[in-house]
Amino acid sequence: MKNGILAAMSAYLLWGVFPIYWKALSAIPAMEILGHRVVWSLIILIILLTVLRRWDWVKLLKRNPGTVATFVGSGTILGLNWLIFIWAVNNNFIVEASLGYFINPLVNVLLGVIFLKERMRMVQWGAVALAFLGVAYLTVSYGRLPWIALGLALSFGTYGLIRKTARLSSLEGLSIEMASLFLPSLIYLFFLSYNEMAAFTTIDNFTMTLLLLSGIITAVPLLLFAYGARKIPLSLVGLLQYIAPSMQFMIGVFLYNEPFSSEKMIGFSIIWIALIIYSFESFWWLSRQRAVATG
Repeated sequence: MKNGILAAMSAYLLWGVFPIYWKALSAIPAMEILGHRVVWSLIILIILLTVLRRWDWVKLLKRNPGTVATFVGSGTILGLNWLIFIWAVNNNFIVEASLGYFINPLVNVLLGVIFLKERMRMVQWGAVALAFLGVAYLTVSYGRLPWIALGLALSFGTYGLIRKTARLSSLEGLSIEMASLFLPSLIYLFFLSYNEMAAFTTIDNFTMTLLLLSGIITAVPLLLFAYGARKIPLSLVGLLQYIAPSMQFMIGVFLYNEPFSSEKMIGFSIIWIALIIYSFESFWWLSRQRAVATG
């Protein structure tokens, strides 16, 4: 289990420092960054699948074409999530982006109730209601909906919902998702280049290298997480997932000096309390279930 914990923690630590990586590419428009991320990610994934000799799943796709449609849908939603996050980072909304991943577990619970007919316990309902109150407070204090946070939470929650019922593992599934986005991304990048609008042709060598490495940066934490999640209890995964948004929050406030007013502090605190209640109740319930199972 030790290796699983290390792998999962490494994944969340890498996701936690993502704002620094995308911030280094802030001279490039978010859509262009996304296009490169998709293209280079697919190339890396193809290399990995070839090295690991994991192409047997292609036969499954031929027998179940509906599986392809599922991953095209999840790939589109994942691309939207990436675009929102990259745009938020490069336009100084890292703090609000971190909020999206703080409330994501609660969104997952609601989606499970709505679409999978799962049942929530009373304390979970209370945590969700408290988080809703925090979002409502932030909406009033902002004078607008925190659309970045909600967009990230809803898109990633929906992505997780689709992948929960998918038949392929993380590596194969991500490969289909990137393949579905590859052609539109390539056409868009060629369009920019043809019209001399591509930032890629004007950036310095360091920035260009970072852009070319975006595929590796995408694949590594996903593979670490996939390995770790199989080795450790789901309850531990649930607690570790707060590492990434916590780091993103601190990076936004302390490294990039994004404003964090007392109004934001109140709204965030309400949501953090909701998450603490939800996490500890879930951990207690799982521990109780194990105790009952073992007699």
